Amino acid sequence: MWITIGILILAAVFFVNGKIRSDIVALCALASLLLFHILSPEEALSGFSSSVVIMMIGLFVVGGAIFQTGLAKMVSSRLLRLAGKSERRLFLLVIIATSAIGAFVSNTGTVALMLPIVVSLANSAGMSPSRLLMPLAFASSMGGMMTLIGTPPNLVIQEALTNAGHEPLSFFSFFPVGIICVIVGIIVLMPLSKLFLSKQNKKRDKGSGKTLQQLVKEYGIANNLFRLQVNASSSLLGKTVMELDVRREFALNILEIRRGDSSKHRFLKTITQKLASSDTTLQDGDILYVMGDFDNVQRFSERYNLPLIDWHTTEETQDGGNTLDFYDIGIAEILLLPTSRFINRTVKEIDFRNKFNVNVLGIRRKKDYLLQDLGSEQVHDGDALLVQGTWSNIAQLSKDDGDWVVLGQPLAEAAKVTLDYKAPIAAAIMVLMIGMMVLDFIPIEPVTAVIVAALLMVLTGCFRNVEDAYKTINWESVVLIAAMLPMSNALEKTGASALISNSLVGWLGGYGPFALMAGIYFTTSLLTMFISNTATAVLLAPIAMQSAAQMGISPVPLLFAVTVGASMCFASPFSTPPNALVMHAGQYTFMDYVKVGLPLQIIMGIVMVFVLPLLFPF
Repeated sequence: MWITIGILILAAVFFVNGKIRSDIVALCALASLLLFHILSPEEALSGFSSSVVIMMIGLFVVGGAIFQTGLAKMVSSRLLRLAGKSERRLFLLVIIATSAIGAFVSNTGTVALMLPIVVSLANSAGMSPSRLLMPLAFASSMGGMMTLIGTPPNLVIQEALTNAGHEPLSFFSFFPVGIICVIVGIIVLMPLSKLFLSKQNKKRDKGSGKTLQQLVKEYGIANNLFRLQVNASSSLLGKTVMELDVRREFALNILEIRRGDSSKHRFLKTITQKLASSDTTLQDGDILYVMGDFDNVQRFSERYNLPLIDWHTTEETQDGGNTLDFYDIGIAEILLLPTSRFINRTVKEIDFRNKFNVNVLGIRRKKDYLLQDLGSEQVHDGDALLVQGTWSNIAQLSKDDGDWVVLGQPLAEAAKVTLDYKAPIAAAIMVLMIGMMVLDFIPIEPVTAVIVAALLMVLTGCFRNVEDAYKTINWESVVLIAAMLPMSNALEKTGASALISNSLVGWLGGYGPFALMAGIYFTTSLLTMFISNTATAVLLAPIAMQSAAQMGISPVPLLFAVTVGASMCFASPFSTPPNALVMHAGQYTFMDYVKVGLPLQIIMGIVMVFVLPLLFPF
């Protein structure tokens, strides 16, 4: 028993010190429990098969898809309009919205739902996400106190009461307690988060190149870009791009063909982008992105009966204007080196399209930008060429380091592009997941709902590829929780947790019901810092029932002390999954949780010791 307590204390010291990554500390603690034969290998590794850990992995993927499809940005922009320019109003909005959702959805699911939205919201408001993410995690736990199903410890004390023959609690018996938790949380978190969590992001964008929109603006692409729609009456229907020969006859360049799928349902609509290769056959409904002089575009439009889409509509959004999207196709600048074999050769001679599968959209020569008749233009030493192609083909150009240098990081820029046409699908999957988790008549476990939602996000194309989905998983948080979960088993197995709880409660029982309730509350709160809140509630609920019976008082306030103490645990990142979920995104250290969470946890306990007997008399 004392070895287990020693390992726990040593791990806590290293967590606080922060010089070693938290997941490594957790794994070292787990290895120590194995080496001292406190846990068997099966028991030690049980955390990695825990439904909580599997849920965390799935929720990282779901959250990543909400980001990737731009759904987070859409929701956050609406919230931002409600908050205006007030940081205080934005803070309150996040806390209240999260608490309301947390009353009906598991706190882990609530944080996974809100995390990408809040990060996008903070970025849009010019705030550091760290200012909002820890309060977000805490608010999900506080909101869980409002209803019977909000958090597992509530169900534990309900079962303890009914098993002892008492009247069961109603669905909203917890509501007054939850409201007080939220109010206390707001009052305490507002100054603490501003004082300790308003740090600037430590990460910097490593890409030294310009953003995609900066390149479009600099080269004036939008001013020379026009969109023509192929319809059933167009005389070029069924022809290939090579047969049109628009470059020679009209001095135009077809950059891209945008093609919707065959689905008539807008919700299921998807978009296919492809470069206009010479053998591409044009179909009804295709949108041609054409670059060149407007007079020539007009001649081309009239010759083949192609409607010119005006400046204020697009084929998908109806309000996007003449812009290039970068879902599958991107742009980048390449800088020609003095040693390049292509110096003094024309763009047509180099044949970028056939050799490298990219188009040349423009040439930057000192302060001049060349956009017209590029085929006959010779390239010179020091020229920067704006090229367009699939993201993989642009990245491939980086390997040809003898002729040019690709400026910036094309794949990093590609990762920033949101697949916004997939946002409705991501929203539907998210609603489906929440529905399966909340509605009792659907016989599906929450972990199953999360796995299904994560798979659907990948299968429906809310990520560019499976690798992007894997990149959204923060393995440090996953390993931290998975490695610390067996500590709960070790404390129970060795009798350490029972010794602590029985000793404290037995010692305080003689000082009256208030002291007893305070002892139960803070014992529960202390243990929850190291073992799961559900396990703590299961351990302390019978002790609370027995203590109430011995003193001849109502067990309800003591049981509420158990559930509130188990749920309001904020002082460490591994005490609850929501705390761990926001750790990486908020760039928090263990000490950040101590600075903000520990004062809140203590103040919450003091308030509850006085409030619970008023709501539920002894």
